[in-house]
Amino acid sequence: MTLTVNRPTARKPLVLRPCYCGYLHSENTHQKVQMVSIALVLLSSLFATELAIGALSHSLSLLADAGHLCADIAALGLTLLAAWIAQRPAKGRSTFGHQRAEILVALLNGLSLLAIAAFVIWESVDRFHTPQTVLGLPMLMGATVGLGVNSLNLGLLHQRSQTDLNLRAAFLHVMADAASSIGMIAASLAIYFWHWMWMDAAASLLVAALTTVSALPLIRESLEVLLEYAPRSIDPIEVETSLLTFEPIAQVKNLRIWSITSGHTAVNAHLYVSASLEAHDRDCLLEQIKTHLSEAFLIQEMTLQIISEQSLEKPKLHPFFNQSLTSHVLGTTRSLAS
Repeated sequence: MTLTVNRPTARKPLVLRPCYCGYLHSENTHQKVQMVSIALVLLSSLFATELAIGALSHSLSLLADAGHLCADIAALGLTLLAAWIAQRPAKGRSTFGHQRAEILVALLNGLSLLAIAAFVIWESVDRFHTPQTVLGLPMLMGATVGLGVNSLNLGLLHQRSQTDLNLRAAFLHVMADAASSIGMIAASLAIYFWHWMWMDAAASLLVAALTTVSALPLIRESLEVLLEYAPRSIDPIEVETSLLTFEPIAQVKNLRIWSITSGHTAVNAHLYVSASLEAHDRDCLLEQIKTHLSEAFLIQEMTLQIISEQSLEKPKLHPFFNQSLTSHVLGTTRSLAS
């Protein structure tokens, strides 16, 4: 018997198809580690270059960017560590595995970006009050090298950063560095041609502003995962409405939607159906719902319980259970006394 579910006229009936796992396969961990390792080597080389040129040219913006790169290197190192921890199998008390380690690292990366931005702002304000002579040509060379390396890393991380919050953190770090390099190039040209020494401090403020802008969404998204909010791409009301379009389902209760980690969404729900629905039809209905949630909302992990609609009716209790224990005892005592 094939169970066909009546759907709204705007949609075609959903017919049961062969069962499959229902999970979206995650990206290859080896490729992720290899990609982050390449970015780590490039950023380490750039850090040494900018630190040396920044010290030579007395450029605060280059030194600030070198500090940002130092945090980026630490962030990528933590990303590699988190990727290794996340692939450990679920066992013992860690029934969900260790995938949340990547979210914790992403949150730490976001907080480190804010700390760097605060430090750079402090140093920039001081540099405005006590300007120093900056060598424009070495600063230009360092900023140009930085833009080239950051452009390579952006191309390397962009595609996979769309589905991995931790890689998105690394991508935002690098994007802030690339934008900072553009600002430093403009500042170095102004210093070299017009001797506008204040442009170095202005470029540093730009670095801090871009760092802050890239950090805030990262912190927000990490906290939303840790607080088990429903992903922004999924509306729980829409999910409940779509479940109610399956004719046998009368009510949906205890609907819970959350992210175990970025790109891995889970759902829990109690589905109340007609008591006359046979066991085989319930199994078919359950498989249809799993297929629907996987295709329509990209939900990978589902815990769905089908419950008879009769369970919604409160059983009628004997009058004895409707009275309080105190009134029962007092009533019995009075009858004995009389």
